[in-house]
Amino acid sequence: MLSDLTLTGAPIWVDLGTTDIDGAAAFYKGVFGWDFEKGGEEVGGYGTFQIDGKAAAGGMAVTPEMGATGGPSWSLYFCTPDADATAKKVEQAGGRTLFEPMDVLDYGRMAGFADAAGVAFSVWQPGQNKGLDVVNVPGGLIWTELYTPDIEAGAAFYDAVFGWKTIAQPFEGGSYTMVYPGGGTADDMFGGLWPLDQDPVEQEAGVYWMPYFQVADIDAVVEKARTTGGTVRAERMDLAGVGAFAKLADPHGAKFALMQPEPQQG
Repeated sequence: MLSDLTLTGAPIWVDLGTTDIDGAAAFYKGVFGWDFEKGGEEVGGYGTFQIDGKAAAGGMAVTPEMGATGGPSWSLYFCTPDADATAKKVEQAGGRTLFEPMDVLDYGRMAGFADAAGVAFSVWQPGQNKGLDVVNVPGGLIWTELYTPDIEAGAAFYDAVFGWKTIAQPFEGGSYTMVYPGGGTADDMFGGLWPLDQDPVEQEAGVYWMPYFQVADIDAVVEKARTTGGTVRAERMDLAGVGAFAKLADPHGAKFALMQPEPQQG
């Protein structure tokens, strides 16, 4: 689960780029109860998905003319104190810059990159916008997952860029590599790395970062998504001691996942 979003390398923001922001807003309203607050011309209509007036995610309409490729998708942003310095580290680690660091009014500074395996991600250097207001609650971001062909190479890249640390969590038949910011502890674990060739559902999708959003009733949310135009990419799976999971795509093809954590004991 997410903890301190201000740590360098921690997920600080997530947003949706889609061809139909109004249709997407209606879908996610039904699934997560999000309200969409559309931004003005000064931010190109970029808006926020909100829970009780607090930012749970961002979103905007994108077109090929804007340089959008690959179809509607969710994007993850990792915290950095210096977007320009991070850009240099990305290049040195074998990644590439997709868009150069740029100021977003006085909200903060952002940049977009591809890691050494070609996986897109972004960074956010906070200004007035300090990041997500709500996480680890129903409708909020709770976990992230990277699908990549080489776990060791992926971990080495992000360690070089952000100083991430890893822990291998064993399970029957293998292990799951989990990551946390180098400035934090294992209590700040926020994501996992998974080999692409071991997940048939993701092999067709290719390499990417996927956000997990928390839900209180995963079966109800899966059914709601199914009946409102979404696609169930992987049905519910339960992991003892952790919770229940499912993988979905919205009506426009943006992929995301659900997590219903097991109740805390004591």
